[in-house]
Amino acid sequence: MYSLRDRIVFITGASSGIGQSCARAFAAQGARLVLAARRAERLERLAVELKTEHGPDILVLKLDVRDPEAVEAAVSGLTAEWAAIEVLVNNAGLSRGLDKLHEGKLQDWDEMIDTNIKGLLYVSRAVIPGMVARGRGHVINIGSIAGHEVYPLGNVYCATKFAVKALSKGLRLDLNGTGVRVTSVDPGLTETEFSVVRFHGDADRAGKVYQGYTPLVPDDIADAVVYCATRPARVNVSEMIVMPTDQASTTVVHRK
Repeated sequence: MYSLRDRIVFITGASSGIGQSCARAFAAQGARLVLAARRAERLERLAVELKTEHGPDILVLKLDVRDPEAVEAAVSGLTAEWAAIEVLVNNAGLSRGLDKLHEGKLQDWDEMIDTNIKGLLYVSRAVIPGMVARGRGHVINIGSIAGHEVYPLGNVYCATKFAVKALSKGLRLDLNGTGVRVTSVDPGLTETEFSVVRFHGDADRAGKVYQGYTPLVPDDIADAVVYCATRPARVNVSEMIVMPTDQASTTVVHRK
């Protein structure tokens, strides 16, 4: 295994869901954590919890990945003890709405594109040059099964996750020979705040998404992410699709 003890892991969208689970999983590996999200109070609580349980050094950044100036300032402003980022987990992402494209809301589109695509680009652009200069590093993008199969009413969200898949492949080409690895971890149905956000806070509607079958939980995806990050340096897990046993495709789910 590739040891992450005392290595620096930068996680976006770390205040909840998959990002929060990734923080816990990497802390258990002895990694030092840079946790970024918009909800700083949640990050602070998580940092206290992880520090108490595992004892790693943790840096909390209140950051909106949609703001390129803020991203650049946050990364360039890291002190020498935090600048050598070993693993970047581009996790920040969301879905808004479930509409036919010709009935979609422009604000929803902008939020998905700005977060899922442009946010990933801004953070990657800020972090990867340091990895290249050091001759090692690992970029792990959290994609989705929606980046492999388009499902009804998922048009723009699916397009953003197809973009994540394409950007991951493009990065692997661009970084070939640098020692920097690139992985896309693509979950199926995972019970997080995802559907609550998609339905603009409608918890009842969101809950129905996960009824009648056993979905994945965030820890399942964090386990996959850490597995990819801890392979020997000669190994790059380019792409990993992780789905519930009850899910066969984006639209085929066995519900009891």
